[in-house]
Amino acid sequence: MSELVRFGISMERDLLARLDQEIVKHGYPNRSEAIRDLVRAQLVELEWSQEDEEVAGTVTIIYNHHVRGLSDMLLELQHEHHEMIISVMHVHLEHDHCLEVMVIKGKASEARDLAGKLIGVKGVKHGKLTITSTGKRLN
Repeated sequence: MSELVRFGISMERDLLARLDQEIVKHGYPNRSEAIRDLVRAQLVELEWSQEDEEVAGTVTIIYNHHVRGLSDMLLELQHEHHEMIISVMHVHLEHDHCLEVMVIKGKASEARDLAGKLIGVKGVKHGKLTITSTGKRLN
């Protein structure tokens, strides 16, 4: 673990009160941990804004598996990007609808591109790319 450094932060009383409410609401043990979490979240966002940065995330899609050719199209896209897709979980939500969660890792630009292709397939009812970091540069 790296060395901890103490520093002071000045902010408006109302803003601090809102922060303290969120700390209690989310169960943080103290302000420091909450602020560390906020800084990490911002650093992850910055990683995703850099096209060549290696990132990780999930692509979640919901679709009706009865749509002709949809399952084949999704499977084909997954095979075309097999180097980025670490794992896929397929869940039968009900008779008609399936949910797939794909864990991905690769360059930020390629991750966004893959998610856009999967979510944009005709017949996908909803999709979402969730971003995170590989953790290499976060303490």
